[in-house]
Amino acid sequence: MSDPALAVEATGIQYAYPDGTDAVDGVDVTVERGERVAILGPNGAGKSTLLQLLGGLVEPDAGTVRYFGETTDADAIRDRLSVLTQNPADYLFNPTVRADLAYGPAQQDLPDGESDRRVERLADRLDLKELLSQPPFRLSGGEQRRAALASALAVEPDLLLLDEPVSNVDAASRAEILGLLDELSAEGVTQVVSTPDTELVPRIADRVVLLDAAGDVAADGPVRDVLTDTDLLADCDLRPPQVVRLFGDSEDPPLTVEEARDRLDGR
Repeated sequence: MSDPALAVEATGIQYAYPDGTDAVDGVDVTVERGERVAILGPNGAGKSTLLQLLGGLVEPDAGTVRYFGETTDADAIRDRLSVLTQNPADYLFNPTVRADLAYGPAQQDLPDGESDRRVERLADRLDLKELLSQPPFRLSGGEQRRAALASALAVEPDLLLLDEPVSNVDAASRAEILGLLDELSAEGVTQVVSTPDTELVPRIADRVVLLDAAGDVAADGPVRDVLTDTDLLADCDLRPPQVVRLFGDSEDPPLTVEEARDRLDGR
């Protein structure tokens, strides 16, 4: 029986690359509505492939992926689901940034003017207003990533899957993207983010699905439990966050610089 409280539920999914190499082998993943989950693992662990399977961009060789307790057909809920891959060009294919942001809403049955309002709102939030008339290929890497995120968000999805959304961006773009993800979380948008960066996980997630180098699920639990288990992370070819390493003798080390500062200040 499917659980309507789940935004996405993957059961026994398997997928092999064309050369026969297993990328995902019998993985189970569930994400509740409104949850923020990180898929964490070393490079080559199959994080991107798992995210694409969860987002319906790739069909599993076996197993099922069900959305909102309703359907296994991702195309049937594309107005509720957005997947942002590592390559911004997957979302940026129109003559201008404005056209790219308007593409998703154009596929929806929206009231007059709603598409334009969404474009303007996202352009303002992600500092794209001066770039709307530009061809996407003329944007910098950070600008392309912000524009691709805005395009993914223009359909106002209930479920957002992001593959390394702040890789190769400057500090300002990183702050803008992370701030927007916080706002979306407060609005109830379910988020699944893949990353190899243990430093980023406490900032973007409440729960971690940890993959080992072979692509198997090594752990699935609260961020603090996973990121303070240094032996487990080492087994998965990952290093704990720097603050955890610095407070290695502590029974309950902080996960972020801000948390460490508060503890040292006695707060």
